[in-house]
Amino acid sequence: MAAAAADVSHLQECGCKGIRTCLICERQSQRDRSWQISLQKKCCFLYCPDTGWAMGAQGSDFEGWAFPYPGVTLIQDFVTPEEEAEMVRLMDCDPWKLSQSGRRKQDYGPKVNFRKQKLKMAGFQGLPGFSQKVVQRMGLYPGLEDFQPVEQCNLDYSPERGSAIDPHLDDAWLWGERLVSLNLLSATVVSMSLKAPGNLLLCSAPSGGPDAFEGSLVAPSRSVPCQEVEVAISVPRRSLLVLTGAARHQWTHAIHRRHIKARRVCATFRELSSEFLPGGKRQELGRDLLQAALSFQGRPV
Repeated sequence: MAAAAADVSHLQECGCKGIRTCLICERQSQRDRSWQISLQKKCCFLYCPDTGWAMGAQGSDFEGWAFPYPGVTLIQDFVTPEEEAEMVRLMDCDPWKLSQSGRRKQDYGPKVNFRKQKLKMAGFQGLPGFSQKVVQRMGLYPGLEDFQPVEQCNLDYSPERGSAIDPHLDDAWLWGERLVSLNLLSATVVSMSLKAPGNLLLCSAPSGGPDAFEGSLVAPSRSVPCQEVEVAISVPRRSLLVLTGAARHQWTHAIHRRHIKARRVCATFRELSSEFLPGGKRQELGRDLLQAALSFQGRPV
């Protein structure tokens, strides 16, 4: 009976603060989320992993228009169904903490105050042991050969809680160039948007298959306000998503509530910035963090 109660308790409790909400606190307080409707972007594009372009959504005013969208790598079937099941089983053996917007989380990393740019090693014993093979496998793929994560954050999304995550950029003081996320249990959509002023130049999308895009960049002949554009990246179950460059540092990423159709668990791995690497002013601390992280003896902090 106690176990059954624990299983449903997270559907009755909420970790939201400020303006963020989930289905649980909305029902309890009858809070109105209609203000968020106005935040939905008007110009929708779909990321095509075969070409690296963002394509105007079919049936929209931008069908047939596109623009290059670098900085995204999508590796499908990165783990097997058996590996996925075992990873989630081991995650569920440890407690999940309530988080914002209907999420639950597990952190494997140092305690960080990003505003003051301070961190503490206390309690950080490394990434979890079940991630060791996953991290080793990352190094077999182009662009990840030297990837050494120093932090892992597991996020648990549920349609019953109305889970989501607002558009945001990850910190760049501590975290480095690559954000690597492993998507488990269900497919989702990562929504990318810009806060920058100005216009985004569009090209007429080449016809044909992926080969038609090679060297086919034509003069832009249409533009759209940057702040009205959203690029949807479809992320299949058990796939690995890597964001670098502009996709990491300029485009915010989000998960909308409507894109959580079933339980989803995401494990995001972050590497150190240059300040904490050899030659950086905090290289000694970075060395200690990496040594701890890659011992793979951690528990959630």
